This record gives sequence, C-alpha cells and structure tokens, in this order.
Amino acid sequence: MLSRRHRLEPQRLQCAAAVLIAARNQGEDFRGLKYRIYIDEVGNADVESSDDPNHRFFSLTGVIADLDHIRDVVHPQTAALKERYFGSHPDEPVVFHRKEMLNARPPFHALQDAKLRQRFDAELLNLLSGWEYTVISVCLDKKKHKETYTVWRYDPYHYCLALLLERFVYFLNRRGQRGDALAESRGGGEDGQLKAAYERLWSHGTDFVPPDQFQRALTSRRLKMKTKANNIAGLQLADLLAHPSRNEILQEQGLLTREISSFAARVVKILQGKYDQGEGRCFGKKFL
Repeated sequence: MLSRRHRLEPQRLQCAAAVLIAARNQGEDFRGLKYRIYIDEVGNADVESSDDPNHRFFSLTGVIADLDHIRDVVHPQTAALKERYFGSHPDEPVVFHRKEMLNARPPFHALQDAKLRQRFDAELLNLLSGWEYTVISVCLDKKKHKETYTVWRYDPYHYCLALLLERFVYFLNRRGQRGDALAESRGGGEDGQLKAAYERLWSHGTDFVPPDQFQRALTSRRLKMKTKANNIAGLQLADLLAHPSRNEILQEQGLLTREISSFAARVVKILQGKYDQGEGRCFGKKFL
C-alpha cells in the first residue's frame, strides 16, 4: 500500500502545475527571478494641481533587493525591531509608515519618549545602512512639465515609471539577472494608472529600451500590488526611503522650501552608498 505521502504527491504536483499554468496565462514567468523592485510614490500625479506649491512635485522611488536577502535578513530583522519597540505580533503585525512614525501616532506612540526614540532611530539607521539594496528615484516637476508641454504631455505615472523601469532593466542586464516589480496599492484610480503605465511599457517599451528587453528582464507583464496590511518588508523599506530621497533631489535643484530634518539627513547620507552607481556615475537619481 502506498504511504500517505506518496498518495498526496500527485496532488502536490497537480497543484504546482496548475499554479504555473495560471501564472503563464497571466504573463508570469518565475524562471530565474532574483531581484524585485519595491516602488513607493510621494505626491500625486495630477498635473492640474501643480500650481499648488504643496503638490508641485511627484516622485517614484524604487528599492531593488535580492529576494533571498529580503526573506532571510530584512524581514526577520524588521519584525524583531517592531516587536522590541512596539509589541508587534505575527497575528497583528505593526507596519512601518514614515508619517505615523515621524509624528509618534499609534501604534508608534512609544516614540513620544525622547530617549526611546533616540535608541530606536539609532537601531533603524544601523539596519538601513547594513541591509543590501539599491535605490533609484525619479522626481518630476509637474508645473514645469505642464508649462513645457501645453498641447500634449506624458502622464506623470508613465513618465516617471518609464525612467524607473528603464534603469531597473539596465541594473538587471548588468548582472545577467531577471526581476519583477511590486508597488503599494493605494486603491481606486491611482492603482489603475500605475498598472496601465506598467503594461504599456511591457508591451511597447520606450525610446531607449525596446519591449523585448523589458520582456526578457521582467518576469511579469503585470505590476504586482499589495496593501500596507500585507506587511511587505520591501514596501516598508521603500516608504522609509522615498521621502528623504525625493527631498534630497529637490535640495540639489534648489527647489526644497524647508530644511531636511536631522533624521532624514542621516537617511540621505546612507542613501549615497545605496543609489545605483558605477564608474563614477550615479544612475539612481533623476530629476525631470
């Protein structure tokens, strides 16, 4: 008589085959997947709001990481940090969000204690420095974009995502690797705009990267999207880095109207060693 394990083996194989077939039908190809770019946005993509100084700029930041490093290092170290300071539990995990942490809002109210915040900031900065990842940020001046292209203009999502994914493809090609993209789901029309922009790039490419290069480098024709509630360590990392990176770019352009905070300045210092770069050139920052 066959053991229970042997009786179940055909079922496991059938399930695995079904997953692969479904993935292939949806444009997924998991062969050789090594890197993922986690994407976070700052600002809104509405060009008509660009005359408001508070809504003039839109940026996308991508954090590229080896999936094994996320699983084995970033996720467990992030979980341990949350447990130590905020009592995070696997059943109800605390999810890092820069704005709530900055203002010590629940579940981060412990950060109202100045000494505890100092210890937490030091530990977090140490992790941000030690983890292995690469950053690409693209920032668009929507006001200038609107004034320059009065009749026809790129959709900001498409414009920024095109630059971001071009550079991700270059990153993958230099290493002979493949990857995919995951963005935070915000719901409604914003998700649709970002997904549509991704699928246009996959299908049609850009002036600098033809579609076949996108399709060879990226394992999926669709942008993956997850909400904050999914507790994705890579997305939380992108959330912590996106705002400081965007402000650094604006400061370099003389367009930042407020001083960068001391904590954000330390993050910016760490970013100098994390931006995609090589041979004396930085590919990790682009202002449009």
